[in-house]
Amino acid sequence: MGIVIRNVQAILPEGGKDVVKKTSIYIENDRIVGIGDAPAAFKEERVIDGKDKLAIPGLINCHTHSYMAFMRNVADDLAFMDWLFGTVDPIEQKMTDEDTYWGACLAIIEMMKSGTTCFNDMMMNIKQTTRAIKESGMRAVMCRGLVGTAEDDGGRIDQTYEEIAFCKDCDRITFKFGPHAPYTCSEDYFRRVSDEAKKAGIGIHVHLSESMSEMEGVRKEHGCTPIEMAERNGLFDVPCIAAHCVQVDDHDMDILAKNGVSVVTNPASNMKLGNGFAPVPEMMEKGINVCIGTDGAASNNSLNLFHEMSLLALIHKGTHKTPQCIGARDVFRIATINGAKALGLEKEIGSLEVGKKADIAILDLKNPSLMPANNLIAALSYSANGSEVDTVIIDGKVTMEGRRILTMDEELVYSKVNEIIKRMELDKKEY
Repeated sequence: MGIVIRNVQAILPEGGKDVVKKTSIYIENDRIVGIGDAPAAFKEERVIDGKDKLAIPGLINCHTHSYMAFMRNVADDLAFMDWLFGTVDPIEQKMTDEDTYWGACLAIIEMMKSGTTCFNDMMMNIKQTTRAIKESGMRAVMCRGLVGTAEDDGGRIDQTYEEIAFCKDCDRITFKFGPHAPYTCSEDYFRRVSDEAKKAGIGIHVHLSESMSEMEGVRKEHGCTPIEMAERNGLFDVPCIAAHCVQVDDHDMDILAKNGVSVVTNPASNMKLGNGFAPVPEMMEKGINVCIGTDGAASNNSLNLFHEMSLLALIHKGTHKTPQCIGARDVFRIATINGAKALGLEKEIGSLEVGKKADIAILDLKNPSLMPANNLIAALSYSANGSEVDTVIIDGKVTMEGRRILTMDEELVYSKVNEIIKRMELDKKEY
């Protein structure tokens, strides 16, 4: 279908920076085929009026656990290891396949309604999550959470290969290997996963250096930092996304920079669990590709990237006592093209350019949070809250319009999620 978004303000890359321009965007099938003027032979079949609207590349959530969406607000105000092993893990053990599916559906609705068009997910049951992704029209990079030893991982690596084959019919879904963390994986298992990633020609998504308890445990058991452990066992021999990296020093950051590791900062989750702040300005100075994620709704408790962008833009100004250490333009790129680079998708998504996939969020500028339109790039970090997202296009298809999800039955999802929490009695527990 030929779609034109006519006379819209748009954030476009130009001369190495992002600029706001009034233009028209032409979409054919799954791609942007023109910006400004209509390409030759373009057949206009649908017009989206861009008056009082802002088009941006869809936001990219580079670290989350979508199945946790129904765990929102059930594991709060707990120390990290108590949160993980005392509350979240027991809930996970009770989950059915259908629970995973409905949790993913809820997560996708929330992300889509706040302008996210692609997410990088560490999952327990990929087949159920990819079922939700296929039905919703969302784009995602998936990995099965892997834990264990080289001899015994419960068949999780084999499941990963099965799930990759299961999703070959959907080019919106790609894969990584997902060794969970240094405290749930042995060193020989890290090496095995690295070898499998090299063999398969795909990257790795791992949690690293998230908490002080992790740092202390890894130093005691392995005599090194989690990042040193990951490097010496080959996780950085393939393209790697490291989530969190809160507790890092200069040496750790040098390792990350040397190996081209992308770091996903998760401001809300890291603060809520009392883990601290990733040193994002220092990472940027060292040339590390920094992107952004929400983490799961069990720890955030939101999947709204506008909230994360605001936190990222503000936190470091306060901790570093200078407003120049990170700016709104930096944050915009962190939430878009940097995320695409981390996922190996920078030629496909992350910016509004001819030839790229048509993954676009359209914001309604007639909102008090965006009035007046003095600096729209700054507004995305400092005043927008996500509710301004009116229309979403993914892979050239309109998946949300007028804030109504077109590809999913929202009321059914909400009903099924409420059934899950009642069955598990999560609504009766005090945490």
